Parts: sequence; structure tokens; C-alpha cells
Amino acid sequence: MSSADKNLSVFSSPLPDGSTYRLGIVCAEWNDKITSALYKGAVSTLQQANVMPRNIVTRYVPGTFELALAAQKLAKNPEIDGVICIGCVVQGETPHFDFISQAAANGIMEVGLKFNKPVIFGVLTTNTMQQAEDRAGGKHGNKGEEAAFSLLKMLA
Repeated sequence: MSSADKNLSVFSSPLPDGSTYRLGIVCAEWNDKITSALYKGAVSTLQQANVMPRNIVTRYVPGTFELALAAQKLAKNPEIDGVICIGCVVQGETPHFDFISQAAANGIMEVGLKFNKPVIFGVLTTNTMQQAEDRAGGKHGNKGEEAAFSLLKMLA
């Protein structure tokens, strides 16, 4: 999915048709400038793939740590085909970053395995806010777009 210019949101295969899917997106409110951009990228990509806006169920949670529980509630619904989890954790001065990142990754993975549905890790774990901005529509593309593409590919 990457190109020579390091824009990771350049897809190497066609966008699968999503017209028959009902999808969930869980978006963390912490680092809202970043997560909002990721969310917009995900929704835009899903709509480009013919997912109707009424078939995108969105839930907001306070932070990245809470993504897995909200994703589980969506994935539990038999009408939901898959879920994208969007968050952003930026390295700080304490090990908090490591605990939140690891818990989110494990929790999101467990939800997908538990419900046998794709639950996509659209979480940025960066050293700086600039790195997050670069991946939320900046010079490295939009990780939200990639998350949506990944979900559609897994469903196809």
C-alpha cells in the first residue's frame, strides 16, 4: 500500500465494493484534531466504495483505551459486518503510552477474534504530534483511509 513518496494511502489494488456492508466506526475523542481527520478519511473511503452513509454506524469514546469495548458492542450486533477503531496515542514522558498502546492493540485484536469479524486497528502510535499530523492527512497520507481500505479488503 505504499509508494515511493512514502504516502501510505496509495492503494495497490482496486477499492472493493462496499455497497452491501453495514459497518461500524469507533472514534476516540482524545487528540481530536488527529482522530477527526482519520475519521473523515475513513468515511470518505467507505463512501467511495459505495457504502451508504446510513450503513455507517459511528460511536465516540473518550480515548484509545476505550475503543475495544465500544468495538465489541458494535461487533456483537449481527447486522454489523466489521468495525474500524480510530485513535491516536502520542509518546509522553511516562510509560503511559506503552500501556495504552498495548492494551488497545490487544483489545481490538481480541474483539475481532471473538466475533470472527474484521476489527481494524486504525490507531496512530507516534513519538510526536507532528508524526500524527503527517499520518492524518499530511505527507504520509491518511491512516483512516488505510483502515477503511483494510476493512473492505478483509470483508471482500
